[in-house]
Amino acid sequence: MNRPDTLENHFRSLIIDIGEDDQRSGLADTPRRAANAFRYLTRGYNQSLDEVVNGAIFESDNDQMVIVKDIELYSMCEHHMLPFVGKCHIAYLPEGKVIGLSKLARITDMYARRLQIQETLTEQIAHAVESVTGARGVGVIVEAKHFCMMMRGVEKQNSVMKTSMMLGTFRTDHRTRTEFLNLVND
Repeated sequence: MNRPDTLENHFRSLIIDIGEDDQRSGLADTPRRAANAFRYLTRGYNQSLDEVVNGAIFESDNDQMVIVKDIELYSMCEHHMLPFVGKCHIAYLPEGKVIGLSKLARITDMYARRLQIQETLTEQIAHAVESVTGARGVGVIVEAKHFCMMMRGVEKQNSVMKTSMMLGTFRTDHRTRTEFLNLVND
């Protein structure tokens, strides 16, 4: 016996609760589509850090800063379940190991595809990079526009929230932090 799709039923109830006809031609398949979209937008819950990194940690003599800028991110806030979109900048100081370039984007995506606030997202990314690389320091900056401020509430279209997390040398050495900030702002 097939269990009814609970998420799909919730979307159907939302449509009905706002006063729409869930059987109207444009809405008849919306609960299924919305449920599938929501599963995709929150797929980070079904991923683990080990799975995302997939062993792409490599021995390296490099001890200089590695930066990946402008990693696109799409997330949803836990307060209104509305999107926030932006970019993430990640830097780390290797300690004998480097991570595959695409893995920084995959780590960002894994945490972004969960419900949380931007401050938590920034922290999760930084701790994950530190954890898998053993880096001497990690810096993460996230810049995003929040639809909860754009579409409702104060309706401010041009506001951008910036959050940062500095770990290790990025926190303790102002020269390292300054180098990172200068390179991100180039």
